[in-house]
Amino acid sequence: MSLAQDFNTRQDTPEDVIFPPGDLYSDEPPLETELHLRQIILLLKCLEWLWRDRQDFYAAANLTIYYSPNQRKSEDFRGPDFFVVLGTERRTRKSWVVWQEEGKYPNIIVEILSPKTADTDKGLKKQIYQDTFRTPDYFWFDPESLEFAGYHLLDGVYQPLEPNPQGHLWSQQLNLYLGIHQGLLRFFTPSGKLIPTPEEVAERLAAKLRELNIDPDTI
Repeated sequence: MSLAQDFNTRQDTPEDVIFPPGDLYSDEPPLETELHLRQIILLLKCLEWLWRDRQDFYAAANLTIYYSPNQRKSEDFRGPDFFVVLGTERRTRKSWVVWQEEGKYPNIIVEILSPKTADTDKGLKKQIYQDTFRTPDYFWFDPESLEFAGYHLLDGVYQPLEPNPQGHLWSQQLNLYLGIHQGLLRFFTPSGKLIPTPEEVAERLAAKLRELNIDPDTI
């Protein structure tokens, strides 16, 4: 059973509460640097490639999560850099609206640190992800300093994860390792194999064809 928190709809909602529309757009600010953007896209691309045959998850980057049905759009929302929700329909969304998603919160969140966001990611957001979202796995990574840390929710409290000999941290929710490869955060299989991007897969295939004296551009 997932540790992600179920959202209990209040039965005593006052009549004067104004509910926001159900099709709220994401309201996240632009990412700070190109490296920040490339890192987030890399995580999204790799996981979607790995799980390309699955239809039971939702992965998103820099998308707003609205989590209070009796609040206006300007209140009670957060926008993780990268998150995954398991046990849900794989389809595009304008934002993640908890009360319209069977009360599901992310199973894993990754924040990409920057000088402007690091304190919030390590403090306020970590507290919200622990106490309100109850997100089982939380990681952060700084692409400049290569600071990397991860936590797993145990008895309602985040406990720091211990790295394996390769320096990778285990995500119980994804059944994958996260670790640094060539200065970027990547996914690894339980046996330690790097999860490739679609482009890396295509390049490997092209290399194999060239070994067979076949020009991949002619196929």
